[in-house]
Amino acid sequence: MKALYFNDHGELDVIQYGDVPAPVPGPDEVVVRVRACALNHLDIWVRKGWPGLKLAMPHWCGADVSGEIAEIGKNVSGWEIDRRVVIDPGISHSNDEFTRRGEDSLSPDYHVLGEHMRGGAAQYVAVPADNLAAMPDDLDFPAAAAPLLVALTAWRMLINRAGLRAGETVLVVGSGGGVNSMAIQVAKLAGAVVYVAAGNRTKTDRARELGADFVLDRSQVNWKREILRLTNRRGVDVVVDNVGQATINASMAAVARGGRIVIVGNTSGPMAEIDIRYIFGKQISLIGSTMGSHQDFQEVIKLIWSGKLKPIIDRVMPLSRGKEAYGIMERGEMFGKLVLTP
Repeated sequence: MKALYFNDHGELDVIQYGDVPAPVPGPDEVVVRVRACALNHLDIWVRKGWPGLKLAMPHWCGADVSGEIAEIGKNVSGWEIDRRVVIDPGISHSNDEFTRRGEDSLSPDYHVLGEHMRGGAAQYVAVPADNLAAMPDDLDFPAAAAPLLVALTAWRMLINRAGLRAGETVLVVGSGGGVNSMAIQVAKLAGAVVYVAAGNRTKTDRARELGADFVLDRSQVNWKREILRLTNRRGVDVVVDNVGQATINASMAAVARGGRIVIVGNTSGPMAEIDIRYIFGKQISLIGSTMGSHQDFQEVIKLIWSGKLKPIIDRVMPLSRGKEAYGIMERGEMFGKLVLTP
């Protein structure tokens, strides 16, 4: 089968498109014929690698997958060949205390499709049958795949981890990426007032279309000062900061006393120097979040299937042009998700 793979960690030039072995389903697995696979920044980090990450090479990424069942393992029941499905990208390999209490993503044995195991940037992918969910017949494959990981991530970080309540204020730092464009929608759905610090004029317009109440163009204004001005120097209750090194100190200045900053990524770099006095002086909570539980996934796809959360797709491209798509994402030249079709 064809896949978008790499044999060594590195920059864009390590990505290849070509033939790799097709997966064979285990007893409790199914093989899905991939019809659409959306890209995430996670894919970039995995490709570049980090200390301790050990992958069987060649490796290919891809956490957001929609497609059709092609093969079924001998222990699997309740599914049939050609059924249209999406895949819950969080894979649980144990029944430990976290999994038993419905907190799968806290488990040391929790893996993400395309991170520690080969993903959906290929013609076929093998996954546990427990990770399948049926998709509506009236939804196309790119629209089904695009919001999966980002909606799951945004839902968990805002609703479960940050405990967002109706009437609170939320600042989303950045708007073009998949998680942030979905965070705007989740925050509005929760009844929050949403502020966005977008990267340019085009992205400010798109953020307004998603329902943001106040949008700032970071290329034109000092967004930290503007947030304080707009909130009469109070700040906001919750900040979504997935940029990291470049913005975390401004986020701590913009959050209200007793507020929360939720972090699921670090697109500008993982190492940041912070003034600890902000944390105890303003009683700020720094909250980490990753992915979500299987129950979170079920709640999220109900919202997607009903149209309450909408997929934001920048463009759909063939899998064979995947290296080009990753370049677009690394340069931030998109709003929403890039989706590949084999």
